[in-house]
Amino acid sequence: CLPANQERFANGKLVTVQFHPSAQVVMTAGHDRSVSLFQVKNFSLNPKIQSIYLESFPIYKAHFSVDGEQVIATGTHHSMFFVYDMIAGSIIPIPKVRGVEEKFLRNFELSPDGSFMLLIGTSGYLHLLSMKTKELISTIKVNGRCTASAFSPDSSKIYSYSKEGEVFIWDVRSRKCLHKFEDEGSLEGKCIAVSKNNQYVACGSSSGVVNLYTTDVCLKENRPKPVKAIMNLVTSATCVTFNPTTEILAVASRDTDEAVKLV
Repeated sequence: CLPANQERFANGKLVTVQFHPSAQVVMTAGHDRSVSLFQVKNFSLNPKIQSIYLESFPIYKAHFSVDGEQVIATGTHHSMFFVYDMIAGSIIPIPKVRGVEEKFLRNFELSPDGSFMLLIGTSGYLHLLSMKTKELISTIKVNGRCTASAFSPDSSKIYSYSKEGEVFIWDVRSRKCLHKFEDEGSLEGKCIAVSKNNQYVACGSSSGVVNLYTTDVCLKENRPKPVKAIMNLVTSATCVTFNPTTEILAVASRDTDEAVKLV
C-alpha cells in the first residue's frame, strides 16, 4: 500500500489519523496546523479531497463527529477549538465555552450516540458539552488529575481514569459517580477504552502494563482483578483501542518506534 496521505505529506508531527465513519475517506491532522482529507480508493492512488489550514493553531487532536458531517479540532496551547462543517465547507471557531474556565483545551471524547462532547480539563475537571450547540451541560470532578476518559457504547456512562490510577464511573444523565475502582498496579493512568459490546474495559498505565477487566466486575468491586495483564510494552501505554467486534485489542506507546501490539 502507498502512504494514505502521499498527495500531501504533513510538514510536522501527525497527531490524528482517522477513517470517516461511513465514507471511504481518511483524515490526517497535526502540528503543521492543517486537517487533510483523502479518498481511500484503491492501492494505487489516494487523491486528496481537501486541506484546511487553521492559522497559528497547531492541532492537538482532531476527530470526526459520529454522523461524519463535522471535524472537531483542539489545539496544543489554546482554550478555543474549531469545528469544520464538511457539508457547508465552513470553519467555525468556538472561542469560549461559557462556564468552562480552562487555560488549554486539548483532550476530548465524543459519545457514540453523537449527543455529547467531553472535554478533559485540568485539576480533575471534566466538562460535558452538547454536541449540537457546543454549550456546557455540566461539569464533573474526579479526585486528582484526569488523564483519559471513555464513554460506554450506549453513551450512558463515562469512565474517567485519574493520574493516581483510579477509574471513576459516571452516570451521564444524573452526572453522579456510580462507582470507582483502583487499576491494579497502576502508578499513573494514561489511557482507557471500553469495548463496543460493553464486555471489557482496558486501562493502560505509565509502566506500559495494560490491564483488561470485565465491565461487570468494574461496576461492583473496588479492587477488581484483571482478566489479563498485557506486559508487552516497555514504555508508557499511550493508546488502547478495541476493534469493532471486540476480538482484538490494540495497545501502543508513542514513546518509542513500532511499539504497537495486537492482542
